[in-house]
Amino acid sequence: MIGASDKSLERFHNYNRIIRLVVPVVLANASAPLLGLADTAVIGHTGGAVELGAIAMASLVFSFVYWGFGFLRMGTTGFVAQAYGAGDSKELQAVVLRSMMLGLVLGVLLIAFQVWIAGLALWLMDTGKDIKRLVSMYFYVRVWGAPATLITYALLGVLVGMGWMKKLLWVQFFLNGLNILLNVVFVLGFGLSVKGVALGTLIAEWCTLLFALCLVMKSLSWEPMKHVRKLTVHFMDQKKITALFRVNMDIMVRTLFLLAGFGWFANQGAGFGPHVLAANHVLLQFVSFSAFFLDGYAYVMEMSSGTAYGMQDKRLFLRQLKDTSVLAGITAVLLAVGIGSMAPFIVPLLTDAAEVIDTAVHYAPYASVYVLCSFVAFQLDGVFIGMTKSSEMRNASILSFLVFLSLGKWLGPLYGNNGLWVAFIAFVVMRAVSLCAYFPRLMRSFSGLAAA
Repeated sequence: MIGASDKSLERFHNYNRIIRLVVPVVLANASAPLLGLADTAVIGHTGGAVELGAIAMASLVFSFVYWGFGFLRMGTTGFVAQAYGAGDSKELQAVVLRSMMLGLVLGVLLIAFQVWIAGLALWLMDTGKDIKRLVSMYFYVRVWGAPATLITYALLGVLVGMGWMKKLLWVQFFLNGLNILLNVVFVLGFGLSVKGVALGTLIAEWCTLLFALCLVMKSLSWEPMKHVRKLTVHFMDQKKITALFRVNMDIMVRTLFLLAGFGWFANQGAGFGPHVLAANHVLLQFVSFSAFFLDGYAYVMEMSSGTAYGMQDKRLFLRQLKDTSVLAGITAVLLAVGIGSMAPFIVPLLTDAAEVIDTAVHYAPYASVYVLCSFVAFQLDGVFIGMTKSSEMRNASILSFLVFLSLGKWLGPLYGNNGLWVAFIAFVVMRAVSLCAYFPRLMRSFSGLAAA
């Protein structure tokens, strides 16, 4: 029998392992905003308000489009982790190829429909003609990087699924570092302004694809040309291809409903006046900052649950879920306390408007409660992504959005922004409750002696 001290030591080592996996994810997530700051800086020193506005709007368009394709990363992670856990190297390599091919197809479709996508984006923008002209210029340059970006999403899924978080960090640093360098060269060096930023990003996206592909192939000791016939047989498995499409479409629907929830929250806040809208926006930055950390634990849970599911090891799954959730919960408490106590000091650094500062500080406790409650939803997302139980995630996001919508329309008119925040907190709580309802079914999917 294992003594209490041995169990404590084992748990300590597992906690240490989890933290070592989480830290690179947090750093990778946190590095992304640096690119936006660099773009703003180079344009701010060479252009004016029109150019800055164009960069902001153009980046928003691509963020919205690419966020909708985040399923490529998440879906790939689950299938890779399961194949790795099952010790099926042929299926693992086939998953990589299928996901890359899906990314290529979707990227080519974005290029093919670029005129319609750009037209819709420009039509939705409430900006002047000069900004729209520059946004159009940026879009028609950068859109040619769509295949590279979407294939890279699939490769990032491979890295997460295998638990190679440091390599994930390398890819993110390579992308952002090269992008910043090229933007400086094209904008400050050649004076290409907005077009230079788009060109720098385009080149960085394709170079990052090559870097990530080489990294994955080397890490997997993969020489596909030597096994092209066997790989083709596995790659063309119709059931596996259908499963890949089904999972990815479910995750896309889930993501769109989450996006709709955040969009509806922002839109309703605007109805309470500009200072409330601005204050809610500031507080959402705190929520986004917290997500950098909580996402790290979710990524680890994706890999851990997928691997345990591939091994059909229920004990391993429950142990990893417990240990990861304990650390995520502690992190959520620290973040929530930090937001609640530091808001009066941090908010003035983000805005000079006294009314916005007072309003944001007043509503900061709601943001704290949201972050505190959100870690459960993050953890369960990681579990269901890793085990590719995508229909449950889709259903949970739809139900959560409908509850949020109903509560918001009821509480908003009665209690103003207080009611809106309560509904917003209920949104993330309902995500967790909905997924918990599916948990018994998920546990029954384990079988065999390892699950006993």
